[in-house]
Amino acid sequence: MKAVRLTLLCHALTPAQKHGQLAHPDDGTLRLEASPVAIEPGQHLLAAPERRAGDTARWLGAQAQVEPALADCDFGSWRGMSLKQLQAEQPQALEQWLTDPFSAPHGGESFAHLCERVGAWLLAFDRPGEWLAVTHPWVIRAALVAVLECPLAAAQRIDVLPLSRVALSFTGQWRLRLG
Repeated sequence: MKAVRLTLLCHALTPAQKHGQLAHPDDGTLRLEASPVAIEPGQHLLAAPERRAGDTARWLGAQAQVEPALADCDFGSWRGMSLKQLQAEQPQALEQWLTDPFSAPHGGESFAHLCERVGAWLLAFDRPGEWLAVTHPWVIRAALVAVLECPLAAAQRIDVLPLSRVALSFTGQWRLRLG
């Protein structure tokens, strides 16, 4: 069995993130002066379908293959809303969403469903070699929950900053690679 090395790269900072808003698929990124990371020779590039992932992938200077399974969590009617606005207008719904990974008061996708989607993608990912995937904070949290087989609530304790990377490897099972 040939090894799979998969690095998940969080997209660059967006204006929405800077202002404490939940993501919208059309969100772009703030301007980067230089490429966030270098594509290594022979490394393949994947990107989530949202604009901010595509913008970040283009800065890497390689053609990215769009991977729908890396799409951000669907925040439903909360897309683009600020957390301050939600705290003021829907405090109970926000609290429910933050504490119950199976809830989706916004009418979109629950974190539990996102974990199922990302976990299924990881289980089916059988492309040997070196891969770099540009995706989103919630997707990276879901991948870590799947790989580490930890409780869904643990994701609330994971901060994923713009342009941060998580390295995974697969040789019979997924592993977190620190280094």
